[in-house]
Amino acid sequence: MNFIDTHTHLYSEEFGTDRTAMVQRALDAGVQELYMPNIDSSSIAGMLELVQNYPSNCFPMMGLHPCYVKENVEDELAIVAEWLKKGKFYAVGEIGLDFYWDKTFVEQQYHAFETQIKLALAHDLPIAIHSRESTRECIDIVKKLHDGRLTGVFHCFSGTLEEAREIIDMGGFKLGIGGVVTFKKAGLDAIVAEIGMEHIVLETDAPYLAPVPYRGKRNESAYLPLVAQKIADVKNLKIEDVAAITSTNARKLFKTL
Repeated sequence: MNFIDTHTHLYSEEFGTDRTAMVQRALDAGVQELYMPNIDSSSIAGMLELVQNYPSNCFPMMGLHPCYVKENVEDELAIVAEWLKKGKFYAVGEIGLDFYWDKTFVEQQYHAFETQIKLALAHDLPIAIHSRESTRECIDIVKKLHDGRLTGVFHCFSGTLEEAREIIDMGGFKLGIGGVVTFKKAGLDAIVAEIGMEHIVLETDAPYLAPVPYRGKRNESAYLPLVAQKIADVKNLKIEDVAAITSTNARKLFKTL
């Protein structure tokens, strides 16, 4: 079985003491393709070092995370635009809106999100959307700019079933499902039960949101099969089927088929 982690921060400082071993654990667990969203200009070097060290396994995205949108947003967006011109990236991400941590720069977040969607369209790339406490607003922005060519994933989907269906109906978008689906009171399993497998990709968001039984601890890509097993249980499928279907979905999304 081969799995694809469509969203993992392998370059994170949380892996500073055992990064090589952590990546190897993922590969040993069958997680052979690891897609890394960028955060801001400070994370680019570490991300690209992983691409250099694991060219067959680590795939980079380029973007400015909404939680890192500050006064210098134009400088950061210029860096994103420049890298997209000169490098090989598989998505524009992680981009979007975050109304959970800090609303100081909400206006700048909207500007950064729309600017980066336009960059994705210009470069014919999918987008990886961060939508914490902002699923409705992110859907509205995507709808406004969707020209029939826009594709992407609503990473760590946390909306309602109605919002999930709305995203699917837009066309071109997948739902990123990670460790939260294993949380008893989250309710994500009930939503997954109602969604066709063709609309789902797997992710960890490592080092965050570790699945049960590691909840509250550091997450890693090696735990992705636990997410796949939960989805298999919910959908009454074999884990092999979940691995195969979600991997095909991811490769179509990132144009690696």
